[in-house]
Amino acid sequence: MSAEDLEKYETEMELSLYREYRDIVGQFSYVVETERRFYLANAVDVQVRDGGGDVYFEVRMSDAWVWDMYRPARFVKNVRVITFKDVNVEELDKPELRLPEDGPFGG
Repeated sequence: MSAEDLEKYETEMELSLYREYRDIVGQFSYVVETERRFYLANAVDVQVRDGGGDVYFEVRMSDAWVWDMYRPARFVKNVRVITFKDVNVEELDKPELRLPEDGPFGG
């Protein structure tokens, strides 16, 4: 496989992965970004640990989706990540759960 073919393959895989992400993102509550991967999850627990003077993060997620084009099974029940780098956790906006602004509880 030439370098050009490999680059084309990776581009196609990234596009396919993005489409999958776009189709499923609404099923999850959190986006989690670590130094190596990107996850969607419905439950996230981040603990700061101190092991022999080194500080690291232990991230546990359940009902997760892993952004990795080389991984055939991206949906996982539970995942545990150990990282020495920062972890970013964001709660996803759930517009379908908002109350209508013109209703009795709105704005």
